Formats: sequence, C-alpha cells, structure tokens
Amino acid sequence: MKNKVMMASVAALLLAGTATGVQARTVVVRAGHMIDVVAGKRVDDAQVVVTDGRITAVGKRGDAVPQGAEVIDLGGRTLLPGLIDMHVHLTGDPRYSGYRGLEYTDAFWTVVGVANAKKTLDAGFTTVRNVGAGNYDDVALKQAIAEGYITGPRIVPATYALGATGGHCDSTEFPPSIHADAPGVADSADAFRALVRKVRKYGAEVIKVCATGGVFSKTDSVGAQQMNDAELKAVVDEAHMLGMRVAAHAHGTAGINAALRAGVDTIEHASLADAESFRLAKEKGAALDMDIYNDDYILAEGEKNGVFAESLEKERMIGRKQRETFRAAHAAGVTLLFGTDGGVYPNGNNALQFAKMVEWGMTPIEAIRAATLTAAKFLDKTGDVGAIEAGRYGDLIAVDGDPLADVRALEKVSFVMKGGEVAKAAPPR
Repeated sequence: MKNKVMMASVAALLLAGTATGVQARTVVVRAGHMIDVVAGKRVDDAQVVVTDGRITAVGKRGDAVPQGAEVIDLGGRTLLPGLIDMHVHLTGDPRYSGYRGLEYTDAFWTVVGVANAKKTLDAGFTTVRNVGAGNYDDVALKQAIAEGYITGPRIVPATYALGATGGHCDSTEFPPSIHADAPGVADSADAFRALVRKVRKYGAEVIKVCATGGVFSKTDSVGAQQMNDAELKAVVDEAHMLGMRVAAHAHGTAGINAALRAGVDTIEHASLADAESFRLAKEKGAALDMDIYNDDYILAEGEKNGVFAESLEKERMIGRKQRETFRAAHAAGVTLLFGTDGGVYPNGNNALQFAKMVEWGMTPIEAIRAATLTAAKFLDKTGDVGAIEAGRYGDLIAVDGDPLADVRALEKVSFVMKGGEVAKAAPPR
C-alpha cells in the first residue's frame, strides 16, 4: 500500500510537470542482478527507472522504457542502494595525527573535507552522518555539495561534538599557558541545553556528545564517564524536543548505560557494553554503532602517523574487546549500525568494515542492511534513502560479483549514481 501511494504521488508530480511544460528527466538503469535489501535476496535482470532524481519504478530488464529516457546498461553487475556510513569525520586525515595537525591553518581541514567527500562518494557511500567537525565545516561541505560546487555524499552534520571540560571533546593536548577555543564544551545541564540550541542554529541535524573518554584524547581514561546523568538527559531532552537524534561517543560501560538511560539514539564505539547495555538498547530502541575495522589501521599505521603513544596503548587495550562486544551484541539481538569512524583511518576506505562485520558474526545481508535500511531508519530518512524502492532517491551503486556470497565485493564499487546523476561511471567490460 505504501509503495502504491508513493507511485501515485510520483505520477502526480510528473503529470504536473508535463502540464506546465517542464520536461521530466528520466534515467533507466539495467543490471544483471540487484540486492533487494528489504526482502534480503538477490534478484536477476533488474531495471530501475529514476525520474527527476527519485525512483519511479523497479522492475525487470525488458519492461517498457519511458519515451526519451536515457538508458544505462551495467551488464552483469549487481545493483545496490547507495550505502550509508553513520560515523565519519570528512575533515579528518589520519596522516596528521597527534601534534602534526598543528602545522596547518584552520581552513586546511575544510579543503581536506572536499577531497574526502569525493573519495567517499566514489566508494559508494551516497549518505553519511558526520559526527563532529570544527568550524561548522561539515555544514559548509553539505552546502557546497548541494549548490554543485563540489562532489560528495548527502551529509547529516553534527557540527561540534559536545563534551565536558577536559574530556574527549575538549583540547587536552596543551599546557595551561596555551588557550584553545572549545565551542563544544560545557559543564552543566543548562549549558549543554544552550549548546544544543546553538549548534542547531548553525546547521546541526544530529547532536553528538562525548559521554566517556576516548582513544585519541590525551590525559583521560578511554572508558571513564565524562558527562553526568543530568547533563546527558538535558542534551537528549533538548534535542528530541527540536526533532533531532543524539549520538553518544561512549567506550566505557558506565557511560554507555548512562547515555542509554538518558535516551540517546545511538551509541558510538560501544567497546565495553555489557548485558545491561544490550538490555537497555533493546528497551529504548537504540542502536550500537561500532567501528570494528579501524583497529587494524590504527595499530599498523598510527605510530608513523604521529598518534600519541598513550593513544596507541589505549587502542591495544580496547580494539579486540570492541570486536568481541560486537559479536555479543549481535548474538543478543541488539540493533547494529554501519559506522566506520572514517577520518581516523582514510576516508574512502569505508567498505573495508563489511568484511569485519561478517567475520565477527553478521551475515552479508545483515551487514549490508546495517549500511542501508537500518541506517536510513536511524537518520529518519526511510522515505529517501536505504533501499531501491519507488519514491526514494535514485541513489544506486553497482559492483562486480555477488556481495551476498562475498561481501568484499563492496570494496570495489564500479558505478555510483546519486539522485539520478551519475557520480562515477562504470568502466567498460
């Protein structure tokens, strides 16, 4: 019934366009196979019709083609909906870790974000949630992409991550004689409420808080809770009142459970989540967003990249435990999202996480759904992204091979379409 309503709405829009003399642009994409993420299966000889950026029909190769439509035939490749990464930092580059980043001006990171946005889209990620950026850079990237100045994915920006003085979201790498602005730092429930309103005013669409310490912050314990219960509750209440979801950076058990009791929507990292965390997540309808690939990169490249020695030690302590927690959470039936922490390792390599998710307990279709259907739900964008269905955006990717048989096929995306526009053309075969 829902699809019929969507189709009727799309048809009405097309008729209205014809009546006013506006010619609708239609693209037909054909492929040997398609992953139906809703049904959880592969279908053969797929054909998708995209009109003015949105899907208007999903059928079989050979179905009638609208007059004047552009046809893109991908041969034997496999179509999927555009992928969604729920935890990235587009303005980050791990090669400038530790104190190395201080060699560059503030605007340098905006330009880094321009390059990373293209890499991310080319990798098949047509939507990302950017959970933390300085200078409102993620909003600037979103605006520049929307206006056609640069190429990149759809961005759901958080702007500044919010946290306590001396915590993971503060600048803790300097002595007292050096002052560093900390626009996302507060120390009371009311002050956090004000910060939620402020970042929303300047473009935030999701709120990110740092409930515990972290790997890459100096002077704190990776698992220690850093925002008290009242502060967490104030952020959640204010954000939810404004129609925004809340993502909480949280490694330690106490901070994870405090954030879940406060009503946050997603727990980022969730390294030391326990059985109570799993119970709370299911009770509250929250999801865990666990970046279980990047431990490989951090331990292999971190020292060369300038990562603080204490951060590498924290990563050694937390990395494998996080993967074990991922497996336990999956077995317990907790909702798991696809979030990579891109920027801590190179943006554009996001798909490397799929194989880790399968290695640690998921089936390929579960991992794919975590980056499509489930992610769209937690962005409140199920009508726009996350599946190849009539009414949603024409966000399509194609790979060689069958990702349900070998999920690593997603590491080499050969075709990307965003909103009916080809962002990466498939090479000839």
